Amino acid sequence: MKICLVTAFPPSRRGLNEYGYHIARELQRDPLLSLTVLADELGTSEPELPEFDVVRCWQFNALSNPTRLLQTIRECRPDVVWFNLLFSTFGDQPLAAFGGLSIPLLSRIAGFYTHVTLHHLMDNINLADAGVRFPRIYRLAGSIATRMLLGANSISVLLPAYRRTLMEKYRGENVHFRAHGILSARPEYPDFSKRGNPEHRILAFGKWGTYKRLELLMEAFDAIASAIPNSKLVIAGSDHPMTPGYVENIARQYKGNNRVVFTGYVAEEQIPELFSTASVLVMPYSSATGSSGVAHLACEYGVPIISADIADFREMGDDEGIAIDFYNVGHPGSLAGRIIDLLKSPERQTQMAEQNFSAALRMTMPQIIRSYLRSFTLYQKAKAMEPISRFRRIPGWVPSRSTIFRAAAPRWAPWM
Repeated sequence: MKICLVTAFPPSRRGLNEYGYHIARELQRDPLLSLTVLADELGTSEPELPEFDVVRCWQFNALSNPTRLLQTIRECRPDVVWFNLLFSTFGDQPLAAFGGLSIPLLSRIAGFYTHVTLHHLMDNINLADAGVRFPRIYRLAGSIATRMLLGANSISVLLPAYRRTLMEKYRGENVHFRAHGILSARPEYPDFSKRGNPEHRILAFGKWGTYKRLELLMEAFDAIASAIPNSKLVIAGSDHPMTPGYVENIARQYKGNNRVVFTGYVAEEQIPELFSTASVLVMPYSSATGSSGVAHLACEYGVPIISADIADFREMGDDEGIAIDFYNVGHPGSLAGRIIDLLKSPERQTQMAEQNFSAALRMTMPQIIRSYLRSFTLYQKAKAMEPISRFRRIPGWVPSRSTIFRAAAPRWAPWM
């Protein structure tokens, strides 16, 4: 089977580049597959990851993306075109983003089996948190774009509620729920000796400045530091593209405070140490845009999670068996109380860590990818049978063999 994977891809740092990398890595391990990654162009000259066949044939915010991508797909002639998408994958300018979201439908019209993994829905995004100036226009465009995406042969979403929305509101067909999954094939049981020894590391990880903000967490940490003397706050990650300078401004306010650390961008190889030494992961969000990749990283390393009480995250926790303690959205006292209670209870820390590790074992990347490949293989088999089915199809006016035999057989025939 030949697959073209359309995604942002390292060394690009665009949205979903890490998830695209882990999909590609898992597909690359299958000797029966041929993979070509159709990736975003880089702003600077950097070497490609050596083990992958990467064609950089689209550009963020370029209006030419539909034409360029379709031309490349036709040249590759894949059995499956798989899109790994956010609504903002192809741009943060309306026309470029909208044009990019038309490509899965155009790919199907061109005759290629097309699948979309959609990480969020426009219906569920808090546009005020996202800094959108004309929310009604964006809602309308998002509704049209969603219907275009449903023009693909099939689509996967990462929360059951999103599947219900696509099927009930948009009358979508061939819509599947698949877990986000962890980004590992074999998670390792957590080493508890690394936690709280000598300090409890409170980890916050993400792209900051829109719906992921730090002010509330910084305020809560004052109370936490007083109650837990050996606590340390680790802020990992960089600015969201829409809020340049945000993290730097927060860091400037805490310069000289050795109990607050800002790591900046975290490379792939640094993630294991970052998470394995954390006592708790905090998700100080004001809203959500779908299933949380950061929460799944915490599961991979068996880290307890404390999150804002947001419906998407509650559903994610319930559906996937993830241990999450929730605090009241926008209340620093509620957040501080949750963290202090957890750090004062080694038993609760262990219970949550083990539950999250157990959840990770049920959704490893090989398991997730196998689910996709089974679906693609079934389509290929059904397509291969179509010519045979057409050849064997008998006109309705021809009596069936059983009808003829019944008419000719004696009434006493025991085998009739």
